[in-house]
Amino acid sequence: MTYEIRTLPPGATGPAPTPAPAAPRGGGHGGTLVAVSDLHVRYQENRDIVEALRPESDDDWLLVAGDVGECVSDIRWALTRLSERFAKVVWVPGNHELWTPEHDPVQLRGVARYEHLVGICRELGVLTPEDPYPLWEGAGGPAVIAPLFLLYDYTFRQPGATSKQQALAQAEEAGVVCTDEYFLHPDPYPTREDWCRARVAATEARLAALPADLPTVLVNHWPVMREPTRPLWYPDFALWCGTEATADWPRRFRAATVVYGHLHIPRLLVCDGVPHQEVSLGYPREWQRRSAVPGRPVRILPAPAAAPAEATGTRA
Repeated sequence: MTYEIRTLPPGATGPAPTPAPAAPRGGGHGGTLVAVSDLHVRYQENRDIVEALRPESDDDWLLVAGDVGECVSDIRWALTRLSERFAKVVWVPGNHELWTPEHDPVQLRGVARYEHLVGICRELGVLTPEDPYPLWEGAGGPAVIAPLFLLYDYTFRQPGATSKQQALAQAEEAGVVCTDEYFLHPDPYPTREDWCRARVAATEARLAALPADLPTVLVNHWPVMREPTRPLWYPDFALWCGTEATADWPRRFRAATVVYGHLHIPRLLVCDGVPHQEVSLGYPREWQRRSAVPGRPVRILPAPAAAPAEATGTRA
């Protein structure tokens, strides 16, 4: 079962990506749906983890919730390795994939950079937010896997900040400025929040068109509601972590679970009865402090009911 989608958000310019390939008609009855994010393979320690990562079953699907890397060559390397091993890989972009760092030979910006990464994924058979939503029919299914690309709009503000400008000034005074401000360009949109609004509108229409009898697995790099940002060591960093516009989506679109990364706070949080699973590996200095096996994918379905205790925060 597949669902048709719009390829580009309203207002985007430039050539559209090549037509999407047919999506799988269900998957892996004997497999497991697992997820990981924030692989950051520019670090050799993380690259070694990806090199060693293997599925437990030939039918396992892997959800990759963004921040594989910054350079196009690194992103291609990691997704190639993973797509060769898992029955199906589903990828969504994080802020790091959307950066245009000076040392990357690929100097595309904004929508053009995103389209370029979508094209690479299609070469590898990796599903993206621009492809038909696949139906997972393995353990815990059936459920529609909905890879999302939503960005953020500076609405996760601290008390007293009533505008983006005031919130950014408050964050800067606290010593918090996200690297996105220098490397994540919204071209051809005027601002990152304009790009976010376009993505939210197009994605909302797609989700609303899904059959009402099917649950979903929402996969986004940024959390879709503000609650997961509460433990951040630097509360002002929440500005770059999502949008209030999607706060009701987990219940509204029948989420069996929500998968996200970005915060580098790997944990399970149940909000309004819906599990939200942060599945990041993070930087070596972070995962080396944890007791869990680094980079081990998190089981997504069947969705767990209780939250583990370990949680540590960082600037992403």
